Amino acid sequence: MGQARDAILDALENLTPEELKKFKMKLLSVPLREGYGRIPRGPLQQMDAIDLTDKLVSFYLEAYGAELTMTVLRDMGMQELAEQLQTVIQRAHFVDRHRQALITRVTDVDGVLDALFGSVLTEEQYQAVRAETTNPNKMRRLFSFTPAWDLTCKDLLLKALRETLPFLVADLEKS
Repeated sequence: MGQARDAILDALENLTPEELKKFKMKLLSVPLREGYGRIPRGPLQQMDAIDLTDKLVSFYLEAYGAELTMTVLRDMGMQELAEQLQTVIQRAHFVDRHRQALITRVTDVDGVLDALFGSVLTEEQYQAVRAETTNPNKMRRLFSFTPAWDLTCKDLLLKALRETLPFLVADLEKS
């Protein structure tokens, strides 16, 4: 499991049954970033801490799932648990932390794809990304594969970004 997933699970397992119920209700109303949908209410109500963690990570990826969890915990007045998650978010991988900016700002997607082809991307994945018509759509499609990637794959993506768009990476590292 990833660090953020583990931290989300730890936080949710530390909630009482009533607090977990409150967490799920607040999760249904917390503002979401553009491009993200809500976990359906019906299945959400039946989930335990483990299932909810899996659903948060599959719906929102690890970094944003941890951020949402932290937001809801703060809204519930559970500052200590929220601070533990904040620490994890700060340690999240560069490509997870800067997903939105990378989608909107990467201009040489083909150069990044070429660097990833064979080592990270299969022929089918490579062609699926290339088939998209705009750079943001290509990056969204590329990010659709990242939940299955390990740290090495994300490191290779960061390396490809550094080689093709060094000024963008330097700017994002400052933020």
